[in-house]
Amino acid sequence: MTNPADAPTKATNGATGTATTSMDERDQISQNIEAVLDFYSRDREKMTYWQRVLERVGDWIGQPAFLGLTLLFVACWTAWDSALRMMHKIEFDPAPYFALQGLVGLAALLTTTVVLIKQNRLARLEEQRAHLDLKVNLLTEQKAAKLIELLEELRRDLPNVSNRHDPEAASLKQSMNPDLVLAALDERNTE
Repeated sequence: MTNPADAPTKATNGATGTATTSMDERDQISQNIEAVLDFYSRDREKMTYWQRVLERVGDWIGQPAFLGLTLLFVACWTAWDSALRMMHKIEFDPAPYFALQGLVGLAALLTTTVVLIKQNRLARLEEQRAHLDLKVNLLTEQKAAKLIELLEELRRDLPNVSNRHDPEAASLKQSMNPDLVLAALDERNTE
């Protein structure tokens, strides 16, 4: 009788030929998703109240409706001013529309500031992600080098496999030194 714990992690459904995911794989996937969600959650927790307000304003400004409302506002402003002129009333902003230009300029300045604040935060977040990617890639490279080393050792130990020198495998089993990689990156960034 076999132990269920010794069963393979993936089973194939005979009727459809599709692989089913084991509980261990689902747990690993859930852990990875939780780690990513925690990463973003910690970033949101670091934000101040005013940063969250500016994020919401930036999200609203980024909608097509904001453009439509801006155009509608300008059209109403000019139409109202023109209607007053046609009724021989005093216009609140005569024809080059200096007050409207000032409002639009102020709105452009504020919009640009909100967008830049959001972009700076996203750039910092992207830099953190890039560092994490680098760490994961270096760890993966170290694991791959260890696997190559173990396979080469296994090849040498098996009596039915001829022992031959493979220079490519010999070079690949040497793990990169992460400190040297980071130093080389820093050196390139300062040039």
